[in-house]
Amino acid sequence: METTVPAHRPAPAAESPRTPTARRVLRAVAVAACVPYLTLKIAWLSGSTVGIPPGSSLRDLLHDPAFYAVNVLTVVMDVAVVVLAVALTRPWGRRLPAWPLVLPGWIATGLIAPILVGFPLVTAVSLLTGGRSTPAADPWLDEWVFGVVYTGFGVQGLALGTLFTLYAKDRWGALLRGSVADLAASPTRPVLRITAVAAAVAALLPVVLHTVWACGGSVGLSAARAAEHTGGTAVVEADTAAFTALAAVGILLAAFGRGTIRLAVPLALGWTGGAATAAWGGWMLMAGAVAPDSTGDPATSPLMDLTYAVQMLLGMLVLVAGAHLLAERAATGTAAGALRRG
Repeated sequence: METTVPAHRPAPAAESPRTPTARRVLRAVAVAACVPYLTLKIAWLSGSTVGIPPGSSLRDLLHDPAFYAVNVLTVVMDVAVVVLAVALTRPWGRRLPAWPLVLPGWIATGLIAPILVGFPLVTAVSLLTGGRSTPAADPWLDEWVFGVVYTGFGVQGLALGTLFTLYAKDRWGALLRGSVADLAASPTRPVLRITAVAAAVAALLPVVLHTVWACGGSVGLSAARAAEHTGGTAVVEADTAAFTALAAVGILLAAFGRGTIRLAVPLALGWTGGAATAAWGGWMLMAGAVAPDSTGDPATSPLMDLTYAVQMLLGMLVLVAGAHLLAERAATGTAAGALRRG
C-alpha cells in the first residue's frame, strides 16, 4: 500500500497567499446561485405568497409551525453552502478539521447531484409531452419557480462540486491515489466486504421499488402519489434508483474490486451515490411527515417510509465505510513515515 498522509491534516504543499482566480470565480458563482432560493424562502417566511398560485395547498402550510421550521432549515442549509464555498477557497479553510467540511459537502452533494441529472431530463420530458411539473389538481407552485430554483441548484452543484474536488485533491490527494488492489493488504478488508454485502442487500428494496414506480407501478405508493404519476415523476424515480445503485456499486468495488481499477472510482461512486441516497431518503421522510396531500391524508405510505429509511441507512453505511477506509490508509501512511524517520 502506498504511503499516505493523515486525513485530518493538510498536505504539506505550500499554499498560495492568494486564491487562484478560477477558484474565486467559482466561489462567486456558487454564492450568487444561492440568491434566488434564499430570496424565495425568506419571502415565504415573511408571509409572502410569491410563486404560490391561488388554490395551492402550500398556502395553508405556510402557517404550519412544522412547515415553517422546515423552511428555516432550508435557509440555514443554503447559507451553509455560502460558508462552505468560502471555506474551500480561503487559507483558514485548510486549517479546519475534516468533518466541518466533509459532512456539509457530502449532504450538499447528495441533495444537488440528483437535481443536476434529473432536472434537465424532467424538463425535456415536460417539453416533449406538454406536461407539468405538478399535478393540475393541486398547483403546488408556479412553473417559473421550478426553473429558477432548480437552475440555481444546478449552478451551485457545478461550482461547489468543482471547488470541493480541487480542495480534496490539494488536502487529501495522497489518500485518493492508487488502485483498488492496494486495499488487498488491509487487515480490515473482511469487515469491509461484510459491510459491502449488507449495503448491496439493503439497496435492493429502494432500487426495485423506485424502478417499479418509475415504470408506473403503484405497489406500496400512497393514493396521492399513485395519482400523480407523470413522465416527470417517472424520471425522478428512475434517478433515485440509479443513485442508490451507484452507492452499492461503489462500496462493492472497494471491497471486491481487483486489478488496476483506480481507487478514486469506487470512492466517487460511493460518495455521490451514498450521499444522494441518504439525503433524499431523509428529505422525503421529513416531507412526508410535514406535508399531507391535498385531501389531508398522509403523503406517504408505510412502505414508502420504510424505503426512505432504508435509503438513509444505506447512505450512512457507505459513508462510514468510506471514512474508515480512508482513516486506515492515513494511519498506515503515518506509521510508515514514522518507521522511515526512525
